Amino acid sequence: MTLHGKVALVAGATRGAGRGIAAELGAAGATVYVTGRSTRERPSEYQRPETIEETAELVTSLGGAGIAVPTDHLVPDEVRALVERIRRDAGRLDILVNDIWGGEKLFEWNKPVWEHDLANGLRLLRLGIDTHLITAHFALPLLIENPGGLLVEVTDGTADYNATHYRLSPFYDLAKTAVNRMAWAHAKDLAPHQATALSLTPGWLRSEMMLEHFGVREDNWREAIANVPHFVISETPRFVGRAVAALAADPDRARWNGQSLSSGGLAEVYGFTDLDGSQPDAYRYLVEVEETGKPADATGYR
Repeated sequence: MTLHGKVALVAGATRGAGRGIAAELGAAGATVYVTGRSTRERPSEYQRPETIEETAELVTSLGGAGIAVPTDHLVPDEVRALVERIRRDAGRLDILVNDIWGGEKLFEWNKPVWEHDLANGLRLLRLGIDTHLITAHFALPLLIENPGGLLVEVTDGTADYNATHYRLSPFYDLAKTAVNRMAWAHAKDLAPHQATALSLTPGWLRSEMMLEHFGVREDNWREAIANVPHFVISETPRFVGRAVAALAADPDRARWNGQSLSSGGLAEVYGFTDLDGSQPDAYRYLVEVEETGKPADATGYR
């Protein structure tokens, strides 16, 4: 699988799924523009150590060309300037990944709308929905200049799963279900231009923040299973990255236009694995094991 000569924009690539996706696109040889608000000189309100420069360096170390561009995707002028730079420097855009989020510290679990902090909830919606639309507005005209473009809208949960499961709070629920619908809508507009749009969800992601929350590292993540048994089905951010790379390299990717996909489901189709050689299928596991009250056991699910 090679993406040499392809140009990608991973919007929201500072950490988590965005970093994993950028890394795997780089490993396949792509030039990857990585954006976010956390830089070495100016961290975002997250006050986290990860930066877009680190992501760009990782992309390059894996064989691609990583280019960090500090961007606040809520500011239209910054996104316009970003796309103008890609046009000026690369002359094309083949892959757009909208992974912009930034809402982990804003949503309150299991609180109805009247108990949830209103300002935080509304900010979450802007970060999770408006950013994706602003970025698509400016980037898609460049993407459709060449046939075969790919838009990946990253969310949490497939459309089928989210349709029957309440996602933590009204604000979080709306943000994540809206992205699935957004990809479906973009697919209608992109199809006449021979471009593909889809939504993609990782499973239980072992992001930097998740590992820190459980007090473990990637090299000893299984220690968290003692307290959180179903964490056994978790996956690295590189797994969903390999899903995006496989989609981008598939000449028949238009078959997925408008669909809601998962990293685990695509692993069965394309045959890629996580870094440990496994193929965790989190959404099938959640429904068939965790929700039925069975003991945590990933046998047959990874």
